[in-house]
Amino acid sequence: MSRTTDRRGGRDGSPRVVVVDDSPFMRGLISDLLSDAGVAVVGEAGDGEEALSVVAETRPDVVTMDVEMPGMGGLEAVERLMEETPTPVLMLSAHTDEGAEVTFEALDRGAVDFFAKPGGEVSTGVSRESDRLVEAVRSVAGADLDAATRERDDPSAAAARSPDAGADADAADVDEPLTVVIAASTGGPNAVERVLSALPMADCRVVIVQHMPEAFTSRFANRLDAASAYDVREASDGARIGAGEALVARGGSHTLIDSYRSGRLRVKLDEDDDSHTVTPAADVTMRSAAEVIDDPLVGVVLTGMGSDAAEGIRAMADAGARTLAQSEDTCVIYGMPKRAVETGGVDAVYDLDDVAGAIVGGEA
Repeated sequence: MSRTTDRRGGRDGSPRVVVVDDSPFMRGLISDLLSDAGVAVVGEAGDGEEALSVVAETRPDVVTMDVEMPGMGGLEAVERLMEETPTPVLMLSAHTDEGAEVTFEALDRGAVDFFAKPGGEVSTGVSRESDRLVEAVRSVAGADLDAATRERDDPSAAAARSPDAGADADAADVDEPLTVVIAASTGGPNAVERVLSALPMADCRVVIVQHMPEAFTSRFANRLDAASAYDVREASDGARIGAGEALVARGGSHTLIDSYRSGRLRVKLDEDDDSHTVTPAADVTMRSAAEVIDDPLVGVVLTGMGSDAAEGIRAMADAGARTLAQSEDTCVIYGMPKRAVETGGVDAVYDLDDVAGAIVGGEA
């Protein structure tokens, strides 16, 4: 069932990939899409056990891993892979609530990112999203697995995910109402969770823009709510938040800060703006925050691929906000923070574990 020969090779500098899926049709489809884009598919496997063997033999740059497979499924395979042959993994998951739940578990076990299979006819959907799949594979192949492993295995990270996390968080005094906009992409779910779980309770309201499809952002909000002292929910049109509350931008739409008064902000959702390569886009949220909020404002750019948040952080800086970025050494992907720093709009760079303190500490 497995194959370990290159399929039409790859262009110079392209990642080497192993495709894991129990469906021969899907393996062939995904392999063909990647190969046509110049990505070298060096092996295929039909279950988790076979994947471990193929990966050990071929030593690829990235593995695409289906979640649901007979025998050893994707979750166990990711965990074993991290122990035996650490390799960046892109999970392929169903675009459903159940798919979201198991995907977050895969991220906990070591997967770097995920690609949500479109609904409807699977082959048609994946083909239609081929550019996004190729981009995800390239992004994950460039991940700093050491940074991801340190983040995942740190005892404080495990504590943050416990049911009682955030219940005893220290409070912090801030001079005036504080609004925080956090942007993240690849590697972001765990990074955002780590920051929010460490963020002291204060007169602070938080808006989080994590690149995710719609079926996943509600579950992500629930995870953050359980992991932190803040009341976290998915953004909805017209939603309002005040001190000690946070919103996660809904997938499939952009979240704009619509109004701000007496320490409470109101958001609106825009599903018609297709001028951005990602939805939700942090640039949209950050620019609107810069335009609307007149109390202290903080912009934060965490790990992720691409340039989203670069324009937004520059707009926030121009409006007088404090602006922070995650350090290269602690990023899974130092793409978004790098592009933000290059704008000249970032006041200071912090290791991931220092970001929460910097947000409320007022230092930059």
